[in-house]
Amino acid sequence: DVRRVLLDKQRDLVERAAGLTAAPDATGNISFGKRVGDGTSLAVERLTQVAAHEQMLVQSEEVQRALDKLDEGTYGVCDGCGATIPEGRLEIHPWAVRCVACAAG
Repeated sequence: DVRRVLLDKQRDLVERAAGLTAAPDATGNISFGKRVGDGTSLAVERLTQVAAHEQMLVQSEEVQRALDKLDEGTYGVCDGCGATIPEGRLEIHPWAVRCVACAAG
């Protein structure tokens, strides 16, 4: 059932996002000098986590829109052009709310 798949995906995104927003471990007195070290690695890791979190929020909004479309009776219809979203696309990305052409443009 599509609704169950979407709800499971939404729960997974919420759990993963919560893990990324947790406060970082105590880092002590790590310095950010000229050499690549713990401080630089920590900064890069944190930037990567922020980007992943933002991507999860976008995907979570897409999942919610797909759930709304199920309720509206418009699931499988592109929000951009109104065409039917191909079944293969919905099998791969059940939260897709736009056809490939609209998603790419």
